[in-house]
Amino acid sequence: MDILQMIDRLEELLNESRPLPFTHNVIVDEDRMLDLIDQMRVSIPEEVKKAQQLLAQRDRLMAQAQEEANRTVNLARDRSNELIERDQVVQAAYSQAEQIKAQAQADGDVIRKEADEYVLETLRSLEMEMERALNQVRNGIRTLQEDKPKVE
Repeated sequence: MDILQMIDRLEELLNESRPLPFTHNVIVDEDRMLDLIDQMRVSIPEEVKKAQQLLAQRDRLMAQAQEEANRTVNLARDRSNELIERDQVVQAAYSQAEQIKAQAQADGDVIRKEADEYVLETLRSLEMEMERALNQVRNGIRTLQEDKPKVE
């Protein structure tokens, strides 16, 4: 029997007791009262043990829940740090890629300018050679025309 039932029986015993006139006292069946008190003495330690076990179990569950919560928070923190680091690496890679593209563009512009200058220089040199050759051809024609006997 649990402690609440015993308290109900104790109250019942009190209600069934005969009142003493002109007082708030009652006459109680001593044997029934002592029997109920003995049952309560036996029952209360058992109820206290159950309550202590429940409290200990609750404390264990709370500790496990707290440990699991801490583990989850740490995992989330670690994952967050990984994502942040990965994002930083990606950003650094994009930045480096942009720098490489800009450098390649600048190098390409320099190479194109140098190539244009080389071609222009080569064409000018070729033009001068061709003018010299053309002058030699003209001089040769003129010389031949001057040395030729006049036919009349």
